Amino acid sequence: MKKGTSKRLTSEQRAELKSLAALPDRAIDTSDAPELLDWSGAKRGLFYRPIKQQLTLRIDADVIAWFKSQTTSNEGYQTRINRALREYVQGQAGRVRRSRA
Repeated sequence: MKKGTSKRLTSEQRAELKSLAALPDRAIDTSDAPELLDWSGAKRGLFYRPIKQQLTLRIDADVIAWFKSQTTSNEGYQTRINRALREYVQGQAGRVRRSRA
């Protein structure tokens, strides 16, 4: 959702959300929402939009050339580099958590 495109909540809506948030999980009626067991079509991070920071970074020419050769019409090489770096960072974070356990 783009910033500024939604209407502000009314005081009644805010009060309703506050009362719902105070309910314990067991008090919430989910009978009209079937349990979802098949997540095979799910896409992780579909609505996640990280904050970008512009900077100058010197990367080896062959690495840039490889990422540019992997681009598709709907995705640029910078997006692919960001994804590769994020996967690396998340993998390292997982290693740190496992080693502390």
